[in-house]
Amino acid sequence: MATPLPAGLTTGTYDLDPSHTTAAFSVRHAGIAKVRGTIGVSSGTITVGDDLESSSVTAELDAQSVNTGDAGRDGHLKSADFWHAEENPAWTFASTTIRPDGDAYIISGDLTINGVTKGVELETEFAGTAKDPFGNDRAGFEASLEINRKEFGLTWNASLETGGFLVGDKIKITLDVSAIAKA
Repeated sequence: MATPLPAGLTTGTYDLDPSHTTAAFSVRHAGIAKVRGTIGVSSGTITVGDDLESSSVTAELDAQSVNTGDAGRDGHLKSADFWHAEENPAWTFASTTIRPDGDAYIISGDLTINGVTKGVELETEFAGTAKDPFGNDRAGFEASLEINRKEFGLTWNASLETGGFLVGDKIKITLDVSAIAKA
């Protein structure tokens, strides 16, 4: 059975707008605080079919563009201790299925970080459509997921004197997406 598209979303191809799309992450540091950062979105495409089942999403993020507000930490994240950004300059996502989940949607797909690909699910909300001042038709989405960094080969850590470890295993990733319909 075909699942209808969200009200207001029309069929076609939409390109992610890197200047208006944000990919952010947070991870526990020393078990007591969260470190937050962003990674630049290089490109992506949302193909909206006649129904959810015939729709798809791809995205590429620039691992070299990590920004946590601390140049030393950013350099460490790009290093071989974490995501080997020189060898693996992109994080990629390609959807496999899209299904409704109440008022939201679950986009399942393959996420590649550090050269390791794992299946993930993005909890996604359709934020609506708008025509911008330049005549572009836009669609907006918000998505989130949580991954275990060790599953992607991100295993570097340091023991704390008081017990536990410096870097938490769970990483929360959020995406605020603005996409422009191709003419």
